[in-house]
Amino acid sequence: MFVAPSVILTMTLGIYPILWALRYMFYEYRGYGEARYIGFENFTRLWHDDVLWMSIWNTLVYAAGKLVLTIPIALVLAVLLNGKLRGRNVLRGIIFMPTIFSTAVMAVVFYIIFNSYNGLLNQVLKTIGSTGVDWLGVEYAMLTCIIIAAWGGIGNYMLLFLAGLQGIPKDVYESAELDGATGWRKFVHITIPMLGPVLNIIMMIAIMNALDSYESIMVLTGGGPVGKTQVMYMYLFKLLFPVSTGETVPQDIGYGSAVAFFLSLLVGALTGIYLYLTRKLNNIY
Repeated sequence: MFVAPSVILTMTLGIYPILWALRYMFYEYRGYGEARYIGFENFTRLWHDDVLWMSIWNTLVYAAGKLVLTIPIALVLAVLLNGKLRGRNVLRGIIFMPTIFSTAVMAVVFYIIFNSYNGLLNQVLKTIGSTGVDWLGVEYAMLTCIIIAAWGGIGNYMLLFLAGLQGIPKDVYESAELDGATGWRKFVHITIPMLGPVLNIIMMIAIMNALDSYESIMVLTGGGPVGKTQVMYMYLFKLLFPVSTGETVPQDIGYGSAVAFFLSLLVGALTGIYLYLTRKLNNIY
């Protein structure tokens, strides 16, 4: 009786939709009318879908940029705020606060800031003599999305790093100080190695979040300009739930189900590769 509500919710909102999608990926189905069985044609179409492959490439660029920017900053902030710094609890709360904001609301606020025509940032640049920057244009749109994603994720990873840092025994640092170790040497030879297990978990969470993130990009750029910021799960969302009648990607439930299955395999493969590489590194060290 205690587990029944969880089981029912999981079956209704998790298992059943997956089975439903697994069935329709072999059909041509637009969301209305009768579904027509077409076998593996959706997967053949997927293999030749240039928009999908461009979206996958954009996702890898977005994920790599987010990881490179977020993880080092979060680690440095965690080390600084783990020390005897005045007001550190307040600073921790300020840095963590963006993680509790709604993604859509956060994206709207940043759109007001980065708007290429009348955004607050360009208004500031114009007051100092600059002509402004097309932050959401072809050249800088992806970079802008990565910066915003990093701003929203640093606090969460900083908190996880803090938990790991507080689990390192202080006597290890004291012994290193007696041997003449400086702050940088302690960081490189003690902090980083002893954070290894925590870092593996944080990297796993960060990779998964980066690969399936699309909400802020959808609000900020809608995947534009000319598809430069369209990530793979945004493309999937547009196939299943077109955002407007003028959407360039028509609704296609059958093909969308096939794409969803393929992307699940892709994310699982990338996760497996990461786990394999980290296990190899752990065996070496």
